[in-house]
Amino acid sequence: MQLIYAPTSPFVRKVRVLLAETGQRDAVELVQVATTPLSTPEEVSVANPAGKIPSLVRSDGPALYDSRVICQYLDDRAGSGLYPEATRWEVMTLEATADAIMDAAVLIAYERRIRPPQLVYPEWEEAQWAKVARAVQAVNDRWMSHLAGPMTMGHVAVACALGYLDFRHDARGWRKGCDALDDWYAVFAERDSMKDTVPAA
Repeated sequence: MQLIYAPTSPFVRKVRVLLAETGQRDAVELVQVATTPLSTPEEVSVANPAGKIPSLVRSDGPALYDSRVICQYLDDRAGSGLYPEATRWEVMTLEATADAIMDAAVLIAYERRIRPPQLVYPEWEEAQWAKVARAVQAVNDRWMSHLAGPMTMGHVAVACALGYLDFRHDARGWRKGCDALDDWYAVFAERDSMKDTVPAA
């Protein structure tokens, strides 16, 4: 299998952390690409017509895309139980919350990196950050009992989302008022799977 990826994508990082945690790293070849909303390499569009990463190219079936689809496939392949049946809907909801944080945070990053300076829309940036802040606060206020339990895909997704906030938006200070989540993340970020996938600036 091949994983079409960019090392700074938090959605890619979810997949890479899962691969490490489930012992599947050697089963997947990493194929690095450079892509933006304005530029889609052919290998990306062939695997995913929407032109987004990550995509998982398989020899025995069509390419899979959307990080949640890929993660569920790889979890099922390994039988690792990161989507346990007893709490499946809660795990998927927590993962969706983390993905929403990533979505909004990536859009803020692109606003400054892609748009010409005269077209940057600060009010739109702040609206995206408000989504991030609400979601982070919700995880801190409602989900810490889940994060205190056995590791699921929710743990991985939340950690990768927070890692991306540190990477691209550290100055905004997501930790304020979220002490419990900050403490949890400090421990989870020390896992080898997280340290091995820290994006380079």
